[in-house]
Amino acid sequence: MVELKSSDVWGSYIACQSRCFEKARENEQQKKPEPFITISRQTGAGGITVGEKLAAYLRKHDQGALCPWTLFDRNLIATVLAEHHLPQNLARSMPEGKISEVQDMMEELFELSPSVLTLVHKTSETILHLAQMGNAIVVGRGANVITRKFLPTGFHVRLIGSLEMRIRHIQDYYHLKREDAVQFVKKEDDGRKKYLKQNFDKDIDNPLLYDAIINTDFISYDDVAQMIGGQVIRVVKNGKE
Repeated sequence: MVELKSSDVWGSYIACQSRCFEKARENEQQKKPEPFITISRQTGAGGITVGEKLAAYLRKHDQGALCPWTLFDRNLIATVLAEHHLPQNLARSMPEGKISEVQDMMEELFELSPSVLTLVHKTSETILHLAQMGNAIVVGRGANVITRKFLPTGFHVRLIGSLEMRIRHIQDYYHLKREDAVQFVKKEDDGRKKYLKQNFDKDIDNPLLYDAIINTDFISYDDVAQMIGGQVIRVVKNGKE
């Protein structure tokens, strides 16, 4: 497996995927579809931490991966800007395969032509590209809704937890006072719920949008990462029940 050495996550990821496509083309083969994972999360349920641990787990245990599993969470917006050659200052305005194929998906998904794509649509297009290439873990931004209809190799997870435990986690993670953590959790949860409803007309709390819902009150982040990673390798990738 090739290791990512560059600090440019998008550039390193694309470089490795390009090498895989080129090698398959030289052998007159099609690149085999690789799995991908989407993570939806309640604020404070450990989405970022689980994503990091999951990427590390899969890099170690998914011996068949041609490219390293790569996490796209807080760096997703930078990835969108890089792919679409947009100015970096647009990051402040960002709310929570084959190009032609992706454009067809986008038109069906949004019922709009590519000429009227907004920044939200460009984010969705990038998510589709990542999912098509595979070995990507995408956190948030409605990734499960965007990819579920078109790509069968995804595994979609939602992380939840009790309000009190999530508040405590946010206090510890961001070193906030309790009242500030309470406001932070409420604002973030409301924003994510609104993002999915406004852009995709979906309820983020609908359990049917996910393959697994995991309560991180009772399961450690390490164990959650192993559960997800093991399932992806065993079922999604190897087709074993």
